[in-house]
Amino acid sequence: MKELKKVISDHQLYTLKTLKTPSAGRRLAKILMGLGAVFFVMLFVPWQQNIRGTGKMTAFTPGNRPQSVESAIAGRISSWRVREGQFVNKGDTILTLSEIKSDYFDPQLLTRLSEQVEAKESSIDSKQSKADALRVQITALRQSLDVKYEQAVNKLRQTELKLVSDSVDYEAEKIRFNNFRNQYERNKTLYEAGNIALTKFQDIESKYQESRMKVVSSENKFLQTKAELINARVNLSGVRAEYQDKISKAESDLNATLSELYDAEVSRAKLRNEYANMEIRNEQYQIISPQNGYIVKAMRAGIGETIKEGEAVVTIAPTNPDMAVEMYVRAMDVPLISKGRKVRIEFDGWPALQFSGWPSVSVGTFGGVVQVIDYVNSSGGMFRILVTPDPEDEPWPELLRIGSGTKGWVMLDDVPVWYEIWRQLNGFPPSLYEDPNNQGLLGKEDEKTSDKNEETSEEKKK
Repeated sequence: MKELKKVISDHQLYTLKTLKTPSAGRRLAKILMGLGAVFFVMLFVPWQQNIRGTGKMTAFTPGNRPQSVESAIAGRISSWRVREGQFVNKGDTILTLSEIKSDYFDPQLLTRLSEQVEAKESSIDSKQSKADALRVQITALRQSLDVKYEQAVNKLRQTELKLVSDSVDYEAEKIRFNNFRNQYERNKTLYEAGNIALTKFQDIESKYQESRMKVVSSENKFLQTKAELINARVNLSGVRAEYQDKISKAESDLNATLSELYDAEVSRAKLRNEYANMEIRNEQYQIISPQNGYIVKAMRAGIGETIKEGEAVVTIAPTNPDMAVEMYVRAMDVPLISKGRKVRIEFDGWPALQFSGWPSVSVGTFGGVVQVIDYVNSSGGMFRILVTPDPEDEPWPELLRIGSGTKGWVMLDDVPVWYEIWRQLNGFPPSLYEDPNNQGLLGKEDEKTSDKNEETSEEKKK
């Protein structure tokens, strides 16, 4: 009986021994618990939010960006002075053009235009002299008009006074004649009666005839003076009309001369403009470099090719451009970006390992600062920002070339890892102002700005 109980007891212990947890399982459980603990702790590790974007290298200053050199005139390439990859200084000749328009084939065109300008200037001087002479003539005619008119007025006044005098003489002679006539008639009666002698009667008759002749003479003189008065009045009106006609004709000639003078000045201005344009065109036969740089690409090749006005012939890349990154971000992320924000940049061709939320452990990336944020969107609804090197960070590589591709992360503020995971799963934008505990997560710059604003408001209240 005892042996049976012992056998049963040993069997039960063996079963328990076979059912215990293997050591490998216990180790796995410990590892999983450790990983869970690490993961749980990691959920509360700070994670720096960021905005991703892609772009390329460019120059911050527009004048330092690659540019096309265009021809201002149409022409035919006669010679090349540079080759691709060659360094050129500002003002160096890139190529020489020859003329293709028939209007400019004459090699002495500038000389002939200069002669035309000189001839037109001589014509203008001649017309100006003629206009001056006409002005002098008009002034002399007006002065002569004043003199002649004054003379005519004086003559009219003299004639009027003479008419008054002749009228008085005529009236006096008429009275004297009447007296002699009465005396003659009385003495004639006395003579016929034989009361006076013939000699006395003849003497009275002689005086009577003489008085009669004087009356006729005075009347003729009066009538003549009256006619002179009429002529003086007519002459007075005629003097003004005559000289006014001469003055009007001279003024008409002056206006015609001035019109010709103005037309000549317009023609001279056109000739001068044409001459200046031709001088500038002669300078355009030599296409020169606008700045120091390298010839990147020739748009035209060979000798004798024809180019149009405004057509690009070469592309120049300036030396030592102030490098910047032209990065594009989504429209929903633009309100979160401000000038001065830090950026981590990965350049194509430079190996890098980037932890976007932990920039301090990233390798191969370089720092930048946001300098420009476009006010309007670019193609595809993306917004462009310009990033320049961060003076507080490692300098950018010297071998960077404009146009190289880049990736960038605009760094925002710190949040817990669990909140960032939750945000990413729900597709929410980065949180700039509040964290999951409803505590303000202002950046350092925002905190400084808010503190300054509070201090300013308190000073104003005081």
